[in-house]
Amino acid sequence: MENKQPLADFYNPNVLINLGPAHPAMHGTLRVMCRINGEVIEDATCEIGYLHRAIEKLGEEKTYHQWMVYTDRLNYCSALINNIAYAMTVENVMNIKITDRCLWVRMIMMELSRIIDHLVCLAANILDAGALTCFWLLFRWREEAYTMIESACGMRLTTTYARIGGMSYDIPDDFIPRLFKFCEEFPKAMDEVDALLSGNRIWIDRTRGVGVLSREDALNYSATGVVARASGLDIDLRRDRPYMAYDQVDFDVVVGSNGDTYDRYLCRMEEMKQSVRILKQCIDKIPGGPIWVDDRRVQIPEKIDVYTKMEVLIHHFKIFMEGIDVPAGESFTFVEGANGELGFYIVSRGGPKAWRLHVKSPSLMQFQAYEKMIKGDKIADAVATLGSVNIIAGELDR
Repeated sequence: MENKQPLADFYNPNVLINLGPAHPAMHGTLRVMCRINGEVIEDATCEIGYLHRAIEKLGEEKTYHQWMVYTDRLNYCSALINNIAYAMTVENVMNIKITDRCLWVRMIMMELSRIIDHLVCLAANILDAGALTCFWLLFRWREEAYTMIESACGMRLTTTYARIGGMSYDIPDDFIPRLFKFCEEFPKAMDEVDALLSGNRIWIDRTRGVGVLSREDALNYSATGVVARASGLDIDLRRDRPYMAYDQVDFDVVVGSNGDTYDRYLCRMEEMKQSVRILKQCIDKIPGGPIWVDDRRVQIPEKIDVYTKMEVLIHHFKIFMEGIDVPAGESFTFVEGANGELGFYIVSRGGPKAWRLHVKSPSLMQFQAYEKMIKGDKIADAVATLGSVNIIAGELDR
Protein backbone atom coordinates (compact mmCIF):
# COMPACT_ATOMS: atom_id res chain seq x y z
CA MET A 1 0.00 0.00 0.00
CA GLU A 2 1.40 3.41 -0.98
CA ASN A 3 2.16 5.78 1.93
CA LYS A 4 0.95 9.23 0.98
CA GLN A 5 2.44 11.74 3.43
CA PRO A 6 0.76 15.19 3.39
CA LEU A 7 2.71 17.83 1.50
CA ALA A 8 2.53 20.13 4.55
CA ASP A 9 4.83 17.78 6.47
CA PHE A 10 7.60 18.45 3.95
CA TYR A 11 7.27 22.22 4.21
CA ASN A 12 8.11 23.95 7.47
CA PRO A 13 8.21 27.71 7.09
CA ASN A 14 10.14 28.17 10.36
CA VAL A 15 13.91 28.04 10.03
CA LEU A 16 16.43 28.40 12.87
CA ILE A 17 19.42 30.59 12.01
CA ASN A 18 22.33 32.06 13.94
CA LEU A 19 22.70 35.78 13.50
CA GLY A 20 26.30 36.07 14.65
CA PRO A 21 28.87 35.76 16.02
CA ALA A 22 30.39 35.58 12.51
CA HIS A 23 28.01 38.20 11.09
CA PRO A 24 29.87 41.54 10.65
CA ALA A 25 27.23 43.49 12.57
CA MET A 26 27.67 41.20 15.59
CA HIS A 27 31.34 42.19 16.10
CA GLY A 28 32.43 38.57 16.30
CA THR A 29 31.15 38.23 19.86
CA LEU A 30 27.35 38.45 19.91
CA ARG A 31 25.06 35.57 18.98
CA VAL A 32 21.32 35.77 18.38
CA MET A 33 19.46 32.54 17.62
CA CYS A 34 16.49 33.46 15.45
CA ARG A 35 13.47 31.47 14.33
CA ILE A 36 12.49 33.04 11.06
CA ASN A 37 9.54 32.71 8.75
CA GLY A 38 10.79 33.98 5.42
CA GLU A 39 12.48 37.27 6.37
CA VAL A 40 10.47 37.82 9.55
CA ILE A 41 11.99 37.01 12.97
CA GLU A 42 9.26 35.20 14.89
CA ASP A 43 11.35 34.44 17.97
CA ALA A 44 14.88 35.15 19.16
CA THR A 45 17.25 34.31 22.00
CA CYS A 46 20.44 36.23 22.76
CA GLU A 47 23.64 34.62 23.98
CA ILE A 48 26.81 36.19 25.35
CA GLY A 49 30.10 34.61 26.33
CA TYR A 50 32.44 34.95 23.37
CA LEU A 51 34.75 37.56 24.85
CA HIS A 52 34.99 36.60 28.51
CA ARG A 53 38.19 38.02 30.01
CA ALA A 54 37.37 37.73 33.73
CA ILE A 55 37.89 41.47 33.99
CA GLU A 56 36.11 41.73 37.36
CA LYS A 57 38.23 38.94 38.81
CA LEU A 58 41.32 40.71 37.52
CA GLY A 59 40.16 43.72 39.54
CA GLU A 60 40.58 41.57 42.65
CA GLU A 61 44.00 40.25 41.60
CA LYS A 62 45.60 43.52 40.46
CA THR A 63 46.28 46.56 42.61
CA TYR A 64 43.92 49.51 42.36
CA HIS A 65 46.51 51.38 40.33
CA GLN A 66 47.22 48.45 37.98
CA TRP A 67 43.55 47.81 37.22
CA MET A 68 43.04 51.29 35.79
CA VAL A 69 44.21 50.07 32.36
CA TYR A 70 41.49 47.42 32.33
CA THR A 71 38.75 50.04 32.59
CA ASP A 72 39.78 51.20 29.11
CA ARG A 73 38.82 47.76 27.81
CA LEU A 74 35.21 47.96 29.01
CA ASN A 75 33.49 50.48 26.74
CA TYR A 76 36.51 51.35 24.63
CA CYS A 77 34.47 53.92 22.66
CA SER A 78 34.31 56.13 25.74
CA ALA A 79 37.22 54.84 27.82
CA LEU A 80 37.67 58.05 29.79
CA ILE A 81 34.23 57.72 31.37
CA ASN A 82 35.23 54.28 32.65
CA ASN A 83 38.61 55.61 33.89
CA ILE A 84 37.04 58.46 35.81
CA ALA A 85 34.10 56.50 37.27
CA TYR A 86 36.48 53.86 38.63
CA ALA A 87 38.81 56.50 40.08
CA MET A 88 35.80 58.16 41.74
CA THR A 89 34.82 54.85 43.36
CA VAL A 90 38.24 54.31 44.95
CA GLU A 91 38.34 57.98 46.01
CA ASN A 92 34.98 57.53 47.75
CA VAL A 93 36.33 54.54 49.71
CA MET A 94 39.39 56.59 50.69
CA ASN A 95 37.34 59.74 51.39
CA ILE A 96 39.43 61.81 48.95
CA LYS A 97 38.16 65.08 47.52
CA ILE A 98 39.84 65.97 44.23
CA THR A 99 40.93 69.51 43.32
CA ASP A 100 38.59 71.91 41.52
CA ARG A 101 40.74 71.91 38.40
CA CYS A 102 40.79 68.12 38.27
CA LEU A 103 37.00 68.05 38.62
CA TRP A 104 36.43 70.32 35.61
CA VAL A 105 39.07 68.56 33.52
CA ARG A 106 37.31 65.28 34.23
CA MET A 107 33.96 66.75 33.19
CA ILE A 108 35.46 67.96 29.92
CA MET A 109 36.92 64.54 29.20
CA MET A 110 33.67 62.76 30.06
CA GLU A 111 31.63 64.94 27.71
CA LEU A 112 34.19 64.61 24.93
CA SER A 113 34.01 60.84 25.41
CA ARG A 114 30.21 60.95 25.29
CA ILE A 115 30.40 62.73 21.94
CA ILE A 116 32.93 60.19 20.63
CA ASP A 117 30.75 57.28 21.72
CA HIS A 118 27.66 58.72 20.05
CA LEU A 119 29.64 59.45 16.89
CA VAL A 120 30.89 55.86 16.67
CA CYS A 121 27.39 54.51 17.35
CA LEU A 122 25.71 56.67 14.73
CA ALA A 123 28.45 56.18 12.14
CA ALA A 124 28.30 52.39 12.43
CA ASN A 125 24.51 52.37 12.55
CA ILE A 126 24.28 54.50 9.42
CA LEU A 127 26.91 52.43 7.63
CA ASP A 128 25.08 49.19 8.46
CA ALA A 129 22.00 50.71 6.81
CA GLY A 130 23.99 51.42 3.63
CA ALA A 131 24.90 55.12 3.89
CA LEU A 132 28.63 55.88 3.60
CA THR A 133 28.84 59.67 3.32
CA CYS A 134 27.69 60.36 6.88
CA PHE A 135 30.07 57.69 8.19
CA TRP A 136 33.11 59.62 6.95
CA LEU A 137 31.71 62.93 8.13
CA LEU A 138 31.08 61.64 11.65
CA PHE A 139 34.43 59.87 11.91
CA ARG A 140 36.26 63.04 10.89
CA TRP A 141 35.01 64.70 14.10
CA ARG A 142 35.64 61.58 16.16
CA GLU A 143 39.27 61.79 15.12
CA GLU A 144 39.40 65.48 16.01
CA ALA A 145 38.13 64.72 19.51
CA TYR A 146 40.65 61.89 19.87
CA THR A 147 43.45 64.23 18.78
CA MET A 148 42.58 66.62 21.60
CA ILE A 149 42.56 63.76 24.11
CA GLU A 150 45.89 62.57 22.72
CA SER A 151 47.40 66.00 23.30
CA ALA A 152 46.45 65.70 26.98
CA CYS A 153 47.56 62.15 27.76
CA GLY A 154 49.46 60.78 24.75
CA MET A 155 46.89 58.11 23.88
CA ARG A 156 43.71 57.99 21.84
CA LEU A 157 41.54 54.89 22.25
CA THR A 158 42.66 53.30 25.52
CA THR A 159 43.72 56.37 27.44
CA THR A 160 44.31 55.35 31.07
CA TYR A 161 44.26 59.12 31.70
CA ALA A 162 42.57 59.21 35.11
CA ARG A 163 44.42 58.49 38.33
CA ILE A 164 43.14 57.96 41.85
CA GLY A 165 43.31 61.48 43.24
CA GLY A 166 44.03 63.26 39.97
CA MET A 167 44.94 62.81 36.32
CA SER A 168 48.17 61.49 34.81
CA TYR A 169 48.87 64.92 33.23
CA ASP A 170 47.33 68.36 33.23
CA ILE A 171 45.82 69.54 29.94
CA PRO A 172 48.28 71.39 27.64
CA ASP A 173 48.18 75.17 27.16
CA ASP A 174 46.58 74.98 23.71
CA PHE A 175 43.87 72.53 24.77
CA ILE A 176 41.20 75.06 25.73
CA PRO A 177 41.53 77.11 22.48
CA ARG A 178 41.28 73.89 20.46
CA LEU A 179 38.27 72.78 22.48
CA PHE A 180 36.60 76.15 21.90
CA LYS A 181 37.16 75.80 18.15
CA PHE A 182 35.73 72.27 18.28
CA CYS A 183 32.61 73.53 20.07
CA GLU A 184 32.11 76.21 17.43
CA GLU A 185 32.54 73.99 14.35
CA PHE A 186 31.23 70.58 15.42
CA PRO A 187 27.51 71.57 15.68
CA LYS A 188 27.63 72.79 12.06
CA ALA A 189 28.74 69.33 10.96
CA MET A 190 25.89 67.79 12.95
CA ASP A 191 23.45 70.11 11.19
CA GLU A 192 24.81 68.79 7.89
CA VAL A 193 24.24 65.19 8.99
CA ASP A 194 20.77 66.15 10.17
CA ALA A 195 20.00 67.64 6.75
CA LEU A 196 21.24 64.49 5.00
CA LEU A 197 19.43 61.95 7.19
CA SER A 198 16.57 63.16 9.36
CA GLY A 199 14.21 63.76 6.43
CA ASN A 200 15.72 61.11 4.15
CA ARG A 201 12.99 58.73 3.03
CA ILE A 202 15.31 55.70 2.84
CA TRP A 203 16.71 56.31 6.34
CA ILE A 204 13.24 56.89 7.75
CA ASP A 205 11.93 53.67 6.20
CA ARG A 206 14.88 51.72 7.63
CA THR A 207 14.53 53.10 11.17
CA ARG A 208 11.04 54.42 11.98
CA GLY A 209 8.92 51.79 13.71
CA VAL A 210 11.90 49.42 13.76
CA GLY A 211 13.25 47.87 16.96
CA VAL A 212 10.53 49.38 19.14
CA LEU A 213 10.97 49.22 22.91
CA SER A 214 7.95 50.56 24.74
CA ARG A 215 8.21 52.69 27.85
CA GLU A 216 6.88 49.81 29.97
CA ASP A 217 9.34 47.32 28.48
CA ALA A 218 12.22 49.77 28.96
CA LEU A 219 11.37 49.84 32.66
CA ASN A 220 10.96 46.08 32.90
CA TYR A 221 14.32 45.43 31.25
CA SER A 222 16.10 48.08 33.35
CA ALA A 223 17.16 50.03 30.27
CA THR A 224 19.13 53.21 30.88
CA GLY A 225 20.72 55.97 28.85
CA VAL A 226 19.61 56.76 25.31
CA VAL A 227 17.69 53.48 24.96
CA ALA A 228 15.51 54.39 27.96
CA ARG A 229 15.15 58.06 27.06
CA ALA A 230 14.15 57.27 23.46
CA SER A 231 11.33 55.15 24.93
CA GLY A 232 10.01 58.12 26.90
CA LEU A 233 11.76 57.68 30.26
CA ASP A 234 12.92 61.09 31.43
CA ILE A 235 16.03 59.99 33.36
CA ASP A 236 19.60 61.25 33.35
CA LEU A 237 21.93 60.77 36.33
CA ARG A 238 23.78 64.00 35.57
CA ARG A 239 20.58 65.86 36.43
CA ASP A 240 18.73 63.47 38.75
CA ARG A 241 21.70 62.33 40.91
CA PRO A 242 24.29 65.01 40.10
CA TYR A 243 27.97 64.25 40.64
CA MET A 244 31.11 66.30 40.00
CA ALA A 245 29.83 69.76 39.00
CA TYR A 246 26.89 68.82 36.78
CA ASP A 247 24.60 70.75 39.09
CA GLN A 248 26.55 73.88 38.10
CA VAL A 249 25.95 73.63 34.34
CA ASP A 250 22.79 74.00 32.26
CA PHE A 251 21.73 71.34 29.79
CA ASP A 252 18.56 69.66 28.59
CA VAL A 253 17.74 65.97 28.92
CA VAL A 254 16.67 64.70 25.50
CA VAL A 255 13.62 62.41 25.61
CA GLY A 256 11.92 60.59 22.74
CA SER A 257 8.48 59.01 22.56
CA ASN A 258 8.40 56.09 20.10
CA GLY A 259 11.31 53.98 21.39
CA ASP A 260 12.35 52.99 17.88
CA THR A 261 15.66 53.13 16.01
CA TYR A 262 14.80 56.53 14.56
CA ASP A 263 14.15 58.07 17.97
CA ARG A 264 17.41 56.65 19.31
CA TYR A 265 19.19 58.30 16.38
CA LEU A 266 17.50 61.65 17.09
CA CYS A 267 18.29 61.45 20.81
CA ARG A 268 21.99 60.85 20.19
CA MET A 269 22.15 63.68 17.68
CA GLU A 270 20.66 66.14 20.16
CA GLU A 271 22.65 64.80 23.13
CA MET A 272 25.88 65.61 21.32
CA LYS A 273 24.71 69.21 20.99
CA GLN A 274 23.92 69.27 24.70
CA SER A 275 27.42 67.93 25.44
CA VAL A 276 28.85 70.81 23.41
CA ARG A 277 26.72 73.14 25.50
CA ILE A 278 28.23 71.65 28.68
CA LEU A 279 31.76 71.88 27.26
CA LYS A 280 31.34 75.59 26.54
CA GLN A 281 30.36 76.18 30.17
CA CYS A 282 33.34 74.10 31.34
CA ILE A 283 35.64 76.33 29.29
CA ASP A 284 34.30 79.38 31.15
CA LYS A 285 34.41 77.76 34.59
CA ILE A 286 37.64 75.72 34.63
CA PRO A 287 39.95 77.17 37.31
CA GLY A 288 43.70 77.13 37.65
CA GLY A 289 45.57 75.28 40.37
CA PRO A 290 46.95 71.76 40.82
CA ILE A 291 45.59 68.72 39.03
CA TRP A 292 46.55 66.38 41.91
CA VAL A 293 45.09 66.21 45.39
CA ASP A 294 47.66 66.92 48.10
CA ASP A 295 47.52 63.43 49.61
CA ARG A 296 50.71 61.43 49.87
CA ARG A 297 48.77 58.14 49.90
CA VAL A 298 47.86 58.47 46.21
CA GLN A 299 49.82 61.33 44.66
CA ILE A 300 52.32 60.14 42.07
CA PRO A 301 55.48 62.28 42.36
CA GLU A 302 56.81 64.45 39.54
CA LYS A 303 59.41 62.71 37.37
CA ILE A 304 62.07 65.34 38.01
CA ASP A 305 61.76 64.68 41.75
CA VAL A 306 61.87 60.91 41.20
CA TYR A 307 65.13 61.31 39.30
CA THR A 308 66.78 63.61 41.86
CA LYS A 309 65.45 62.74 45.34
CA MET A 310 65.91 59.36 47.03
CA GLU A 311 62.84 59.62 49.28
CA VAL A 312 60.62 60.47 46.32
CA LEU A 313 62.08 57.59 44.30
CA ILE A 314 61.20 55.18 47.12
CA HIS A 315 57.67 56.60 47.35
CA HIS A 316 57.23 56.28 43.57
CA PHE A 317 58.50 52.69 43.66
CA LYS A 318 56.10 51.67 46.44
CA ILE A 319 53.05 53.11 44.64
CA PHE A 320 53.80 51.25 41.43
CA MET A 321 55.16 48.00 42.85
CA GLU A 322 53.12 47.58 46.03
CA GLY A 323 50.09 49.72 45.26
CA ILE A 324 48.21 52.27 47.33
CA ASP A 325 46.81 51.27 50.71
CA VAL A 326 43.01 51.61 50.64
CA PRO A 327 41.26 51.37 54.03
CA ALA A 328 38.46 48.91 54.69
CA GLY A 329 35.12 50.03 53.31
CA GLU A 330 32.88 49.83 50.31
CA SER A 331 31.43 52.12 47.67
CA PHE A 332 29.08 51.92 44.71
CA THR A 333 29.64 54.89 42.43
CA PHE A 334 27.60 55.38 39.29
CA VAL A 335 27.69 57.91 36.47
CA GLU A 336 25.74 58.63 33.31
CA GLY A 337 27.87 56.79 30.77
CA ALA A 338 27.48 57.26 27.04
CA ASN A 339 25.32 54.11 26.87
CA GLY A 340 23.56 54.50 30.20
CA GLU A 341 24.20 53.95 33.89
CA LEU A 342 27.76 52.82 34.51
CA GLY A 343 28.63 51.78 38.06
CA PHE A 344 31.56 50.34 39.97
CA TYR A 345 31.08 48.50 43.26
CA ILE A 346 34.22 47.99 45.35
CA VAL A 347 34.57 46.23 48.69
CA SER A 348 37.90 46.78 50.44
CA ARG A 349 39.28 44.90 53.43
CA GLY A 350 42.34 47.11 53.48
CA GLY A 351 45.48 46.85 51.43
CA PRO A 352 46.34 47.51 47.79
CA LYS A 353 43.72 45.24 46.16
CA ALA A 354 39.95 45.13 46.16
CA TRP A 355 38.38 42.20 47.99
CA ARG A 356 35.38 42.32 45.63
CA LEU A 357 34.83 44.35 42.48
CA HIS A 358 31.75 44.46 40.27
CA VAL A 359 30.97 46.50 37.18
CA LYS A 360 27.39 47.47 36.37
CA SER A 361 27.56 47.94 32.63
CA PRO A 362 24.75 49.45 30.55
CA SER A 363 25.31 47.11 27.59
CA LEU A 364 24.25 44.09 29.66
CA MET A 365 20.92 45.75 30.45
CA GLN A 366 20.31 46.82 26.84
CA PHE A 367 21.24 43.47 25.30
CA GLN A 368 18.73 41.54 27.39
CA ALA A 369 15.99 43.67 25.79
CA TYR A 370 17.33 43.17 22.25
CA GLU A 371 15.46 39.92 21.58
CA LYS A 372 12.22 41.64 22.57
CA MET A 373 12.96 44.53 20.21
CA ILE A 374 13.58 42.45 17.09
CA LYS A 375 10.67 40.00 17.31
CA GLY A 376 8.31 40.64 14.42
CA ASP A 377 10.89 42.64 12.48
CA LYS A 378 12.90 41.50 9.47
CA ILE A 379 16.51 40.25 9.56
CA ALA A 380 17.79 43.52 8.07
CA ASP A 381 15.88 45.41 10.75
CA ALA A 382 17.69 43.45 13.45
CA VAL A 383 21.00 44.81 12.16
CA ALA A 384 19.73 48.41 12.20
CA THR A 385 18.31 47.91 15.70
CA LEU A 386 21.55 46.49 17.07
CA GLY A 387 23.49 49.52 15.82
CA SER A 388 21.05 51.88 17.51
CA VAL A 389 21.30 50.05 20.86
CA ASN A 390 25.12 50.33 20.66
CA ILE A 391 26.18 47.14 22.41
CA ILE A 392 29.88 47.25 23.35
CA ALA A 393 31.08 43.69 23.85
CA GLY A 394 33.92 44.71 26.17
CA GLU A 395 31.50 45.73 28.92
CA LEU A 396 28.78 43.24 28.00
CA ASP A 397 30.70 40.06 28.81
CA ARG A 398 32.86 40.85 31.80
